[in-house]
Amino acid sequence: MTAVTVDELHWYVVLAETEHMTEAANRLNVAQPTLSRALARLEHRLGTPLFDRVNRRLRLNRYGEILLEHARRCLAELDTATERITSLIDPDRGTVRLAFLHSVATWLVPELVRGYREEAPAVRFELRQAAGHEILADLRAGQVDLAVTSPEPGDADMTWHPLHRERLCLAVPQGHRLAGAPSCPVAAAEGEPFVTLRPGFGLREISDELCARAGFAPAIAFESSEIPSMEGLVAAGLGVAVVPTPRAHRTTPRVSYVPLADAGAYRVIGLLRVERRPRPPVTERFAEFVLRRQWS
Repeated sequence: MTAVTVDELHWYVVLAETEHMTEAANRLNVAQPTLSRALARLEHRLGTPLFDRVNRRLRLNRYGEILLEHARRCLAELDTATERITSLIDPDRGTVRLAFLHSVATWLVPELVRGYREEAPAVRFELRQAAGHEILADLRAGQVDLAVTSPEPGDADMTWHPLHRERLCLAVPQGHRLAGAPSCPVAAAEGEPFVTLRPGFGLREISDELCARAGFAPAIAFESSEIPSMEGLVAAGLGVAVVPTPRAHRTTPRVSYVPLADAGAYRVIGLLRVERRPRPPVTERFAEFVLRRQWS
């Protein structure tokens, strides 16, 4: 029994997507009889038709749908392998697989991607934006090679490089009793409803710890998945929130940001990678570039 070639898998995917022998042959630039014979060999190898023939038309059947799913996955894996090998051959090419927090998507990550593309314009980026616990899972599973995240996970198998220390503040609605204060401890918000991130987010852990050190557990009014959503709900008067001190052009209207006076009212954003895992040179060179930068 002959093995299926990569070309035959690619031909099959195109044929399954078009469900038309002539159209698929034209798109692939192969002769229609050649494509027909390839399909016949594939069906013979699997022992079942992959299409229903209806009035000289092809209709993908349940067996064909299963093969299409796996053929796409196989071709995608081959593409990934090609990219990784290319990266090993030439560190100025290939793909950097980077995960990052939602809250650094508007400044730090765009800055470092833009800066590195100026040095290595042929490098591509495969980006994933996620919560801290999801980022850690992706790193461990090998779905990404690097991550920009917070706080430091403390895992022995992870290497952490601090990049930026961000002060935290208390976001309150305009007109709130604390609005306009030069600073305040988080204890000043005891008894207020809090808008927070969901459990598992790094900032949620820091916020909960700040409140615990101040001797109270916050009353949660709403749990969000993004900081801008939190600030929008604060503006609507739903509660207060512990958030990173925003950059001047990133403030939310009708929200007052009060610096927190607590000693632990900050978070450190860092670059994270799995210790002793081999990484393509393109990834290592990008990591070196990030660590050279000074973030403010």
